[in-house]
Amino acid sequence: MAIINKVDSIEKLDTLFERSNTEPVVLFKHSNSCGISAHVFETVQEIDSDLNVIVIQENRALSNEVAVRTGRSHQSPQAFVLWNGEPIYHATHYGIDPVAIERAISSHAVSETANG
Repeated sequence: MAIINKVDSIEKLDTLFERSNTEPVVLFKHSNSCGISAHVFETVQEIDSDLNVIVIQENRALSNEVAVRTGRSHQSPQAFVLWNGEPIYHATHYGIDPVAIERAISSHAVSETANG
């Protein structure tokens, strides 16, 4: 089960992007007024990783900053796995797949071990 971390400041977002230089970081953009987002948020909580969440209605500027940094236009719900500040996984709406998120994390960890 995921550990939910609320991302509600530019400092927290900066920290996540910095952390992505040493480990994959999962970032989820959530709309608290969207039924699709509520359903996908529930399913994505099944991942075995930290789940860093930006609530769009509370932090639209942070959501926009994610779009700038990743080059991916704003959607919600929207999920990323970041490595070195770049998305190694990206999906929106019902395309968000907890298994694919975990696969992106673990396949990266395996490739790092193999290259290490």
